[in-house]
Amino acid sequence: MVYYDSWEEFVDRSLELFRNDPIATRYVMKYRHCDGKLVLKVTDNNDCLKFKTDQAQDIKKMEKLNNIFFALMTRGPDADISEVSGKEQADQQQSKKGRGRRQ
Repeated sequence: MVYYDSWEEFVDRSLELFRNDPIATRYVMKYRHCDGKLVLKVTDNNDCLKFKTDQAQDIKKMEKLNNIFFALMTRGPDADISEVSGKEQADQQQSKKGRGRRQ
């Protein structure tokens, strides 16, 4: 079990782990309210990678990683993840709210 201090290193290693064995790889996000910490864990049958944070600004990074994993799990491990971003999806949902007639 390895805790990473660098977010970029954790993401790179996690994606590498998933692409090597997509069937056995698991991704877990856990919030510990008593500590005020969010813990991400990516594991397969051999390796376990963890990242722990208590910073609110890391939530957007984690949301983006979550969207990347969703894209890889649905499209396959060789999918292009350059277009995946949590902010773009949120903007699309907000733009749809204004359509229609007010009552």
